[in-house]
Amino acid sequence: MIQSMTAFASRTSQIDGANWVWDIRSVNARGIDVRVRVPDGFSALEQIIRQRIAKTCARGNISLTLRMTADNTQGAVEVDQDMLARVIAASAVARAQAEAAGIQISPPTALDFLNVKGVMVPRQDKAEDTDKIIAALTHELDGLLNDFAQMRKTEGTALHSVLTDQLSTIEALVDQAAKTADERQPHMAASLKSALSRVMSDVDAVDPDRLAQELALIAVKQDVTEEIDRLRAHVDAARLLVNDLAPSGRKLDFLAQEFNREANTLCSKSQFRELTAVGLDLKAAIEQMREQIQNVE
Repeated sequence: MIQSMTAFASRTSQIDGANWVWDIRSVNARGIDVRVRVPDGFSALEQIIRQRIAKTCARGNISLTLRMTADNTQGAVEVDQDMLARVIAASAVARAQAEAAGIQISPPTALDFLNVKGVMVPRQDKAEDTDKIIAALTHELDGLLNDFAQMRKTEGTALHSVLTDQLSTIEALVDQAAKTADERQPHMAASLKSALSRVMSDVDAVDPDRLAQELALIAVKQDVTEEIDRLRAHVDAARLLVNDLAPSGRKLDFLAQEFNREANTLCSKSQFRELTAVGLDLKAAIEQMREQIQNVE
């Protein structure tokens, strides 16, 4: 069963006075793009998070955020003096370059420096507590990703139902196009005879072989049998893909382009109002399906 790239999950927990909230959400994307935000001092989690998300998801723009608070925050962090010195030096260089360019900027405050990532770090004597929290967070991560994967499956089930209905609509329109193409034959024959009569009245002699070739060429240009056959084959292929256990969003997206190509050709060959109308309905149904396919993993 297909999975959706649109999903959300959240979890909250706590240990030894440390409280945290996990949030993970995803939207559609051509590939996989993972963005992770964790508090200072917990960067060791980032690689673990990325590895586990890669095992869960094949595609999607995925954002995971970990927010933490602590009941006993006093004395839990300290200033990294080397990092603070580098930030102050970089700030001085930036101000000098701005002034040289005639740009006035407000001087930074001490709080601005302290808010720079890496300036405030966990105290060394809190390292043991940090390791304990990271172990708890790592365990909690599995539950979060299970919830996330379940929502992707639930959304995928809904997508499966929508796409199945849309494929049935497309199939019915293809059948209608085939029927209308058959009904078009008398009209096309009368139109061809009329055109042939006009041509024959303006010339004294016509090469029979050349005339046969031209008539055959006209017949080929008007024949939509191949387009209808290919559309039916695409419907069968799409049904297999929406029931495939492997991620099939890319293949479905490519197939939607092929659907549209055949529908365009059908309309361009139509030369019959009723068949053109069916072709336009077919193009609209294909576009609706393509929009849904964008969410398939």
